[in-house]
Amino acid sequence: MLKKDLQFLETIINKYNKSKKLDKIKYPLLEKGFTSDDIMRGIEVLLSRNITMSNITKKFEIEFAKFVGSKFALMVNSGSSANLLAAFALINPKKKNRLKLGDKFLVPATCWSTSLWPMIQCGLQPKFIDVNINTYCLDESLFKIEKDKKIKAIMNIHILGNSPNMDELIKFKNKNDMFLIEDTCEALGSKYKSKYLGTFGDFGTYSFYYSHQITSGEGGMIVCQNKEDYDLIHTLRAHGWDRGLNQNKKKSNFNFINSGFNLRPLDLTAAIGLSQLKRLKNMMRIRDKNRNLIINKLKGSNKWNNQFKFFEPNKDLIPSWFGFPFLINKEYVKDKGNFIKYLNLNSIETRPILSGNFLNQPAAKLYNINKNKNKFKVSQEIEDRGLFIGLPTKSMSNDLLNFLCEKLLNIKKSH
Repeated sequence: MLKKDLQFLETIINKYNKSKKLDKIKYPLLEKGFTSDDIMRGIEVLLSRNITMSNITKKFEIEFAKFVGSKFALMVNSGSSANLLAAFALINPKKKNRLKLGDKFLVPATCWSTSLWPMIQCGLQPKFIDVNINTYCLDESLFKIEKDKKIKAIMNIHILGNSPNMDELIKFKNKNDMFLIEDTCEALGSKYKSKYLGTFGDFGTYSFYYSHQITSGEGGMIVCQNKEDYDLIHTLRAHGWDRGLNQNKKKSNFNFINSGFNLRPLDLTAAIGLSQLKRLKNMMRIRDKNRNLIINKLKGSNKWNNQFKFFEPNKDLIPSWFGFPFLINKEYVKDKGNFIKYLNLNSIETRPILSGNFLNQPAAKLYNINKNKNKFKVSQEIEDRGLFIGLPTKSMSNDLLNFLCEKLLNIKKSH
């Protein structure tokens, strides 16, 4: 690229970096998510006129696998698509000991829509399990009561950077000969003991949606540990053909060996994701520092009256935080609706913890997926008392910290 052209592009990027339109929310779920370098990597792809999945995507897959310590990684167009591939791989005729129509899977009641639906869409039945009030993840103390022999898989969700006790989860999985999908869309970079989340199970899935640990706008990744699984998801990702696989012994690029979807990403998003991956550890460190600053500032205030309960990482986890979730303590919870309105009016963006207790969602009622009308006390409590706000990837200024904590502490006690 000519020097004058490079300067022209940098001028445009700097112009939009200073745009007030991007600063409408003082405390967003994520501040400006892309650096100038991220944008330049994307522009390079656009200028090459080769924006579809190609060499940069392959490079990102290799670097991602190396980072998390997985043998194989495959990029897709979203974390939801990664879950879709994992689910349909488990029922595919190519999969050894594949799941059968009507087999059951465990899933936390506090879950996300596209963690749950792909498993149901491929003919499996959900068996909901409650979560731990401290971690918001699967409560491993409940595993021992699950005696149903039709339960053949676990869809585990590493919520907001946290995890269940992975030793207990793997022990339960192995004892009962189950498949394990780790939905790690909210926990890229979190490490349980010496191993990254997403690499314990048969498949691990990740998302690069905006506000996640790294973002490419859209995009996701699925990892696995053996060549058979990799070849299977590679085939399912793009129409069921074997293009790009070593097993393709024909010259034709149109040799279809399985069923399939079109879940391919773009080199454009891969280039941005690869750029962000290089600074993930630094963003993790800053987010952790900011989290501690917020908690210490709140607890150190003369207005502190245990208004909030903060979730804590599993004791064996080195967390990669996604957002700042908390529970409003019970004596304040009746004012939750007004409190959220107050925060939003004061330019602090909020959202629920995942989709709350998913059994309350209209779609759960539409498909009658809780036929026994089971109650999930902790998931309901998290829905009733919980919310989360952003956790910046840049060091917080004192002014921003003071602003945020002052507004949070203005919650009113319920009467």
